[in-house]
Amino acid sequence: MKYKEKEFTSDLKEKIKNTEAALKSLIEKLVNENKPVFKKKGLDLDAEFERLGNDPFHPGYSSSISIGIYDENCELTDLQIIKIWECERHFLGVPVSKKIPGNKIAGDLLDESSEEIKQELKDFIGEQLTITND
Repeated sequence: MKYKEKEFTSDLKEKIKNTEAALKSLIEKLVNENKPVFKKKGLDLDAEFERLGNDPFHPGYSSSISIGIYDENCELTDLQIIKIWECERHFLGVPVSKKIPGNKIAGDLLDESSEEIKQELKDFIGEQLTITND
């Protein structure tokens, strides 16, 4: 869901922080539950929460979660990345890194609920286990 700078409120900031915390906890739980199953198949399952920047309303800030599957040679075989929040500066609809007169700041927040993300990640993990059984 897109937010314009004038919509940046303390409630939105709280929602971003809560979503980040919930999804970080979710991926840790999913990895702990599924890592042994992947280990038995000679694979490794790893997840990461990544945050760039300190202020969610400052251009350049972004947060995401990712889950990766690695083979026995530690080579990445598949990766799922889900962006949680991203704040960018735009000029005429194009992202820009420098402040230009007339530019606008906007953010994009994940639309799906934690339950939908949980199901999406479970499906991804299940798919990977099915592929390795073939």
